[in-house]
Amino acid sequence: MSHSQIVIEPVSGKQGRVEFVDLGRAFAARLPHSVPQLRGEQLELINPEKNPFFGHAKAQMFIARRGGQAAGRISAHIDELALKMPAEQGFGPGTGNFGLFDAADEQVALALLVAAEEWLREQGITRVLGPISLSIWEEPGLLVKGQDHSPMIMMGHHPSEYREWIENAGYRKAKSLLTYDLDVRNEFPPLIQRIVKSGERNERIHVRQVRKNDWDAEVEIILTILNDAWSSNWGFVPFTPEEIAYAGKKLRPIIHEPLNMIAEVEGRPMAFMLTFPDVNHVLKKVDGKLFPLGWFHLLKWMRNPAGSGMRVPLMGVRKELHNSRLASQLAFMMISQIRHNACDLYDSERGEIGWILDDNEGMKAIADAIESKVNREYWVFEKAL
Repeated sequence: MSHSQIVIEPVSGKQGRVEFVDLGRAFAARLPHSVPQLRGEQLELINPEKNPFFGHAKAQMFIARRGGQAAGRISAHIDELALKMPAEQGFGPGTGNFGLFDAADEQVALALLVAAEEWLREQGITRVLGPISLSIWEEPGLLVKGQDHSPMIMMGHHPSEYREWIENAGYRKAKSLLTYDLDVRNEFPPLIQRIVKSGERNERIHVRQVRKNDWDAEVEIILTILNDAWSSNWGFVPFTPEEIAYAGKKLRPIIHEPLNMIAEVEGRPMAFMLTFPDVNHVLKKVDGKLFPLGWFHLLKWMRNPAGSGMRVPLMGVRKELHNSRLASQLAFMMISQIRHNACDLYDSERGEIGWILDDNEGMKAIADAIESKVNREYWVFEKAL
């Protein structure tokens, strides 16, 4: 299709995927506070032969050209598992997505969104949510607050004008996702300290570190709890066994046992909290490139991420404990141990929790109770087709 001298081309094959990724990297490089990610990881994300997301999803990437020059990109994708979810949880029958969105100006943005919508319509889709790149578990939402500082690991970063362009194309906010910033050097308020100490005296409760020497079993525990804990949340799509294995392999190198906890009640795993050291400051130093010396800096950092900020991307408490005092107590106990270890073992100063759904009152209350503050906000938009 063409749109006022703008030509939208579908991406196909390895070379098309390479151009698509490199175009996104070029857009990111122009943006203040953006952090270049590893190119190989970005290529793997959109490779159907490597990313198990494509075991239950299909996608079409597009590149916009004007005057023969690449001027933007977008993905349109459909997750078959998301189609089976209840509509009141965000996805559901007839819902597809756009993502991996970049545009030189509003005219290009509109042309790309129209192309994605047309492709989705041809697949029988009647509603679109986006940006979601590509799975809800990767980088959902458009950054609408927090462009003044760099993102932490596995968080998107977008220019402020994208919001207006998407809204002008007929989209409205469906959901807000929040991240909370925390100075981990500060002790928690006295009330939270008393809750933690009470839990530590309770013989029924045991909070332990994740065991990397039994990693596959630990991943199974964590993602089983996650699939249960998040099952009623907006945007939830369950992990498949293939995705569990893939995530375990990907995460293992950045897992440091003192920063990741499983909470057991009477010997049964009931909650978990994962914390990732922020690799982004290393990626910024090496410009997202492993060669010639990027691999050296990255391996050195992975062995000892001293001075790194810390991000809590995922936590969960089994659904049977939701809205109970025990649920929040387990969360405070895990956060407390991780905070102390981050400071004492890794000289960390800053932590980030999220994302957290804007209507997840329980998690927002926990974030407020430890005196963390919202520092970034992402919106997922929706539009009827």
